[in-house]
Amino acid sequence: MNKLLKDLIHLHEVEVIEQGLYRCHSQTLGFGHVFGGQVMGQALAAAKQRVPSDRILHSFHAYFLRAGDDTLPIVYRVEVMRDGGTYSARRVEAIQKGQPIFYATCSFKQPEEGLEYQAQMPQVPMPETLQNQAQLAAPWRDKLPPSMQVLFSEEAAFEFRPVDAIDPRSQEKQEPTFAVWLKANGQLSDDLRMHRYLLAYASDFNFLTTASRPHGLSFLDPQLNMATIDHAMWFHRSFRVDEWLLYVVENSSTGGGRAFVQGRFFTKEGLLVAQTTQEGVFRLRS
Repeated sequence: MNKLLKDLIHLHEVEVIEQGLYRCHSQTLGFGHVFGGQVMGQALAAAKQRVPSDRILHSFHAYFLRAGDDTLPIVYRVEVMRDGGTYSARRVEAIQKGQPIFYATCSFKQPEEGLEYQAQMPQVPMPETLQNQAQLAAPWRDKLPPSMQVLFSEEAAFEFRPVDAIDPRSQEKQEPTFAVWLKANGQLSDDLRMHRYLLAYASDFNFLTTASRPHGLSFLDPQLNMATIDHAMWFHRSFRVDEWLLYVVENSSTGGGRAFVQGRFFTKEGLLVAQTTQEGVFRLRS
């Protein structure tokens, strides 16, 4: 396990202030604000402190209210909404400077057997045949802020291998879809709850940016203003985030200053393990 992955795990370790009240540190990734994936992952890590250990996260729905300050810690307040015979619901509020910056409702349940069906994984090259983000970014990585360059290095906490990578400096219009293999850059523990909140963290990468492809824009374009409004995620089956997962993303609508994207996660064996949706601010700066 490399240092940055260890730092990421430490980032999701919650400090207990009192029952239902927790604190986590922030990381600076060069976005000018707290990375949305960090807030989601930490909120889930805080929520699980008040859930019976035999109940596993199966979904959450989150709203981003204000941009977080990446130089300050975040306080998380966890409210017990309901504990039923099978399901438990929790509400999480993230607070900075006395104001809420994020809300999430999370649902946990006991494992059970049932009828099985799933969508099929698309036919794509396997990750071993593809280049990773560090190799692809070598020609333009030095144009990024130093704190963001680490995301495109061999030392990154997650390794990404795009199926259909394009140069972000290109203005060529592309299909509104994107597929990328990802995994944590090191072996993790067997705590499946941690694998879920780390996948929530990673799900915010390569997501809303997919909406820029049909417009010939990229995250490097200073004209483009993108910010997450809400994010929802469903976990269907067990998985390990330190093993390769295929993230298939589609932008189905852009308009009115907003964009909507959907994503699916598959194992190498084709098992559908999670799905996610996001709507965000998507406009050109005046």
